[in-house]
Amino acid sequence: MSTSRAPRPSAVHRPHHEHADADPSGYFEPESWEERYAGDGRHWSGAPNPQLMAEASRLTPGTAIDVGCGEGADVIWLAQQGWAVTGVDFSANGLARAAQHAEQAGVAARTSWRRADARTLSVDPPGVDLVSTHYLHPAAGAMPEVLQRLAAAVAPGGHLLVVGHAPTPDHPAPTAEHQQAMFLAADLLPAVPEGFEVRVAEQRPRTVVREGRTLEIEDSVLLLRRR
Repeated sequence: MSTSRAPRPSAVHRPHHEHADADPSGYFEPESWEERYAGDGRHWSGAPNPQLMAEASRLTPGTAIDVGCGEGADVIWLAQQGWAVTGVDFSANGLARAAQHAEQAGVAARTSWRRADARTLSVDPPGVDLVSTHYLHPAAGAMPEVLQRLAAAVAPGGHLLVVGHAPTPDHPAPTAEHQQAMFLAADLLPAVPEGFEVRVAEQRPRTVVREGRTLEIEDSVLLLRRR
């Protein structure tokens, strides 16, 4: 197991925080994301997340769930690697976009879609071989509780991959509510259920270019394996 912890600056949130609502709490609810995914054009890049590629490429393809799938880039990448994947999101508009993108990518037969909120998600036993979620940040620091719910969806011998935005000086939060939603990998360790082995718990720095600016950001990466 690899663990590390970075100092916590004063403010942090996801890179696309320009869409934060006048009511900050609304940013974390389905209505805000339905509006965001309405209309035409992509909201995200369409590229799979790098930590998913790094970790899932080491696993044997099987069944998977991607929670907070948005426009479906990670679902599509997993399907292209041979996984049978269900994309989960609480936005119907996001799921419609994701399904269209999967069709365009030629992987519709390996994908399915489910509208559900990560905070109330349940999966029938025995679960799936991989549960992944990238940059899912529930309000009020609720990610530890969500982690336990996601872990319950993992089949014996399967994996849970949680990736989040970590605090960095280049990555400020627009509001205190957004700051509270961020986490380090180490913050989630007390919530790891019994019967899970921690394979990775670390901070991974990345350099990205957004709107012509080079930014140093950091991913919180937690990979668990169910015994």
